[in-house]
Amino acid sequence: MNNPGQTVFLSIVIPAYNEERRLPPSLEKIVAYLEAQEYDSEILVVENGSTDATTEVVQAFIDAHLDTTGKIRLSLLHSSPGKGAAVKLGMLAAQGEYRFICDADLAMPIEEIGKFLPPVHAADAFDIAIASRELPDAVRYNEPTYRHVMGRVFNFLVRLLAVPGIQDTQCGFKMFTREAALQLFPLQRIDGWGFDVEVLYIARRHGLHLIEVPINWYYQEDSRVRPVHDTINMVRELLKIRRNGRDGLYDAPAPQPTTDELPAV
Repeated sequence: MNNPGQTVFLSIVIPAYNEERRLPPSLEKIVAYLEAQEYDSEILVVENGSTDATTEVVQAFIDAHLDTTGKIRLSLLHSSPGKGAAVKLGMLAAQGEYRFICDADLAMPIEEIGKFLPPVHAADAFDIAIASRELPDAVRYNEPTYRHVMGRVFNFLVRLLAVPGIQDTQCGFKMFTREAALQLFPLQRIDGWGFDVEVLYIARRHGLHLIEVPINWYYQEDSRVRPVHDTINMVRELLKIRRNGRDGLYDAPAPQPTTDELPAV
């Protein structure tokens, strides 16, 4: 196993809320993919207030994979409630030169992750690479029409109020360089679903380079998204982002976390 403080090439951060059923098969697929790669990597599962056996199944998976090749470090962290809180904790605890947010459902097959890394993109080609279901080469599978329409309406508001020009801010798969993650996530203030719009908004204010990557994406019937309820909350958070920006809360240089402030992994 890698030493906890050792830098790796790729970190995969998986926020997990009540994922006792979906996480084990997803973790099996991710580990199998990473074991076939030449680089060292880590998986950080960040449980955030689950009421099911998420913690137990993840710990059991880690215990069962202690004899892996040594190329992959597996960690379980716990954050306060909210997907945004989980991602922030995972991104700042990660040791990867590249740090990838990955939804537990693997709606984007893990094999697609190669599209975000060298040699497909040069090492200095981006600060943030965003998975997109809207670019010409992207393919959506089995998504209900009403879900697509609601997503496009929300994206219109995002482009109007926060992140112009980005067609798919809400896809749950995003890659950050180490430098971008350490610059952006200490400034994140939203713990809910709107965190990724907030982080992209901050990135634009700080002049970071964003690219969109077309992916294959498969709609999951048991998605954790509640279309109406979560859309209303995300609109509220979008307005909060605008207020925070107007108040200059994202303009200060990001404080760099010290070793004592980061969770042990």
